[in-house]
Amino acid sequence: MRRLPPAKRNQLIMVLLASAGLIGAVYFLLISPQNEENRKLATNTTTELDKLQKIKNSIKQREMTEATLQDISDRLNRAEQDVATGDVYAWTFDTLRRFKSSIEIPNTSQPILSDEDMLAGFPYKQLKVTLVGTAYFHDLGKFCADFENNFPHMRLVNLSIEPASSASGSTEKLNFRLDVVALIRPNS
Repeated sequence: MRRLPPAKRNQLIMVLLASAGLIGAVYFLLISPQNEENRKLATNTTTELDKLQKIKNSIKQREMTEATLQDISDRLNRAEQDVATGDVYAWTFDTLRRFKSSIEIPNTSQPILSDEDMLAGFPYKQLKVTLVGTAYFHDLGKFCADFENNFPHMRLVNLSIEPASSASGSTEKLNFRLDVVALIRPNS
């Protein structure tokens, strides 16, 4: 077998080259694409397993999330206790009447309902009432501070002050005009 005739040797070389070509073709046409597909499947499997783990963690945290939601809802309801609800006109006058102070407010305008204009996209509506009256400077300052401290969801805006006429009895009194802006619950 050491010495093969040249025709047999050429046939053997051709068979070996054809076999190597066939093995190469099978590898590049069948095995290599399948290996690439296996790598993609392994990557997708890892990604999907990570998603599944996140979903399982979310399910485990469901009770804690529900408790947090309930706590936040309770805090929101407590915070909304001084927000206008129901008949906002009656609520406005009742709230102003209950808030006693040492200033005189003989003139109160009709409440004006509008969209909230301080923050864009805020879910509450607003109610604006103009108060006109007279007071001493110190009493007016105390009224403003006490009002905003007692009603955190109301603001006093557009305050204008001018000396009161001397016919009103005291030259130390001031005429004032201010707007009270209150929030209204979106579901009322």
